[in-house]
Order: sequence, then C-alpha cells, then structure tokens
Amino acid sequence: MYMKQVLIIDAPPLFREFLKDKLKNENIQVEIAQTDRDASIKLISNLPDLVIIDIADDFAPLTEFLARKQDDPNAKRIPIIITGPRIDNDKISVLAQSGVIKYFTKPIKFDLFFESIGQVLHSRFTLDTTPCVLDLHLNHNIIFVEVSEGLNREKLSLLKYKLTEIIDANKMEHPKFILMITNLSLSFVDGANLEMLFDNIIADKRLEKKNIKVLSMDPFVADFVSGHVDYNGIEVVNRLASILNGLLDTSYSESVPELISDRILAADENANVGSVETKFYSDSGIVEKPHTQTDGLRIAVIDGDATVRKLLSAVFSGIRAQCDVYDSGTEFLQAVNRRPYDLIILDIFMTGISGYNILKTLHTSKNCPPVIIYSQSMQRQVVEQALGLGAKAFLIKPQRPEVIIKKSLEIINASKQS
Repeated sequence: MYMKQVLIIDAPPLFREFLKDKLKNENIQVEIAQTDRDASIKLISNLPDLVIIDIADDFAPLTEFLARKQDDPNAKRIPIIITGPRIDNDKISVLAQSGVIKYFTKPIKFDLFFESIGQVLHSRFTLDTTPCVLDLHLNHNIIFVEVSEGLNREKLSLLKYKLTEIIDANKMEHPKFILMITNLSLSFVDGANLEMLFDNIIADKRLEKKNIKVLSMDPFVADFVSGHVDYNGIEVVNRLASILNGLLDTSYSESVPELISDRILAADENANVGSVETKFYSDSGIVEKPHTQTDGLRIAVIDGDATVRKLLSAVFSGIRAQCDVYDSGTEFLQAVNRRPYDLIILDIFMTGISGYNILKTLHTSKNCPPVIIYSQSMQRQVVEQALGLGAKAFLIKPQRPEVIIKKSLEIINASKQS
C-alpha cells in the first residue's frame, strides 16, 4: 500500500516534532531535512507528495532551494507549504511561481494549516475543535501556563514540545511551573484530556513534580491529581498567594502583591518563549483594540484583598483609566455619590457590607454605573443572585489582565449605547 510522504525542512524542534507526530498519526510518512543540501537530496531522491518549509528572516537559502526544485522536471510539480514571518504580496507572488501553494504567517493558525495539508494529500485530518485558550509566558525560572474555556487535545499536544523548547532555549536547570485552570469546571468525562494535560507537562523530566503547582477551584481537579500515582508531588491550591510559599523566591520583596504581579502575571521580556505560538484560527483569547476612548474612564474597585486591589489598579492604569480602590463597602458607599464612575468592579464576600448589599443600594440610585462581580465563588446561586441584583457580568478570580480589560470595555460600551 502506497504511503503518502511529506518532507519537512528547517523546522525548529517544537514545530518539527509536533508536526511529525500529527502526520504519523494519519499514516503519513515523514522525512526531516535540516540543511539546504540535505533537503535538495531528499527532495529529488524521494519525490514526496508535499514539502513543508519553515523559514526565519533569511530568504536566500529558500530562493536557492526553489531554483533547484524548478530545474528538476520530476520535483517541479511537488507542492510546497511555507511558514514564516510576514512578507509583502510581491514576494508571495514570486513564491507562487515556484510551486508554493500556501504561505502561513506566524503565529500559525494550526486548524487552517492542517486543512491545507489535508487538501494536498487528500486526507481528512481529525482535529479537536474544542474552544480553548492556552496562554504561556516565562518569568525568571517560572513557566506560567493558563488554560481556559476547554481542553483542546491539539493544543495539549503542542504544549509538551513547547515546554521542552522553552527549557532548552533558556538553559533552565530547575524550572518551576504554574498551571492556572481556574475557569474550567471539569468532571470524570474530562479525565482523559486532563490526564493528557498533566502527562505532557511532566514529559520533560527536568520539570520535577515538586516544582509543579496547579491553581484551581474545582474539587474534581484536586481529587484527580491526589488520586493519580503518576502525579504524586504535584500540588493543587485554590488561592494564588498559596503558590508563594513553595515555589517563589520571596527574598527580594516582602510585598505579596508585588511578588504575584512581578513573578506570576508578568512575562519576562527577555525570555525565549519558543518559535511557535499555541494559536488556532478559532481562538477567542486575543484581545482586540478597544472601540472606546479609555482616557478619562473612572473605575471603582471594591475588594477586601489588598493583592486584588493592587493588581486591578495596575491593570486599569495600563489603559490610562483612573482607578479608585476601596477595601470595604462602607468606604465605597461614602464616596460613590461624590465621584461618578463608568464601571464598578465588586467582590461579593467582604467583611461588613457585602457585595449583595452594595448592589441593592446601587440599584435604587439614579444613573447607576454598570457593575462586574469579581469573586472566587463558583456557586450557581451566588452568580444568579448577583446578576438578579443588577450586575452585568460575573468573573471568577483570578483572571488574566486582558480578560478583565476586554470584559470591562464591553460592559462600558454596552452601557453607553443603551
């Protein structure tokens, strides 16, 4: 039986291994070439059904390879798919004359990428289309990964190679890892995908289980990890500050808010985070530029947790909005009539006046600004009661800054249009 063949040229390890595994699962033979000479020899001798080339900034080797390909009457007909940096249309037109049928700008949208491969090879790739946002960044020796919306097996597969690439590229001897899955509510039906997630995290033996922390409010996750012999040593916590004790170096600062914002939620700009981003065409985690003028916006944050107040103040300052913070409902209610707000971020459970009582008070006032509840509670009755009292949205703590900004601007825009 004839097996279709694909030649992969100059691909970095993450991309190469991920792609090789995916193709082999579809019974497609894969050849790898890492030099221009090796690529030319394998192209002419094997005559693959498809060539996939990854390029950096230097187009000279690609130009020479394409010229040799066009000179060979048998290789000339072989289609090529290229991944690389953004280029102008004139250069794409030149590539098309050399058999290049698709050019994918990085970060690659893998669902469209595999769709194009399937069209060339007349194969129907099985792709997991589960909505999933997988965000990864590195700060010092801490790899931080957030998974939200769902568990997509394609992204979980890619994560394994990406972690190894980051550890290699940054020469990390004792990497530490934080997995944040606070937005996922899972059950036994998610067991196989959850197991795939953890197996891909611990696949690189340099990532010791004692250095892996999981932030989740879902009791199923804690039970799943504690009951799995392969994950012995991995700790599941339900508060962000709890991670500090066993994972972070607290010697340079005594401020918990600074430690969290500087060492967890902030990316290291000098860090090498790999060659391929985990983005799919269907992703919804990309923040678009807001369709509102953020200068002059005034936002109130009412929360008893000093860490949350500091983080949210920094988030809104980043979009040039003025943010007033209150550590109690009493303090806020004394000031609200004197200071008009465009938006209120409110916790439910605080000492003294609760978020429920604040909502009731605001509901009776004129020109009440929209309210977003920002709480650790995931109980259905809490959400329903808050929304029933007039809150416009309910966000589970903690959230990434871009999620908070996006939701806030959506609510503000909707309020101004109503």
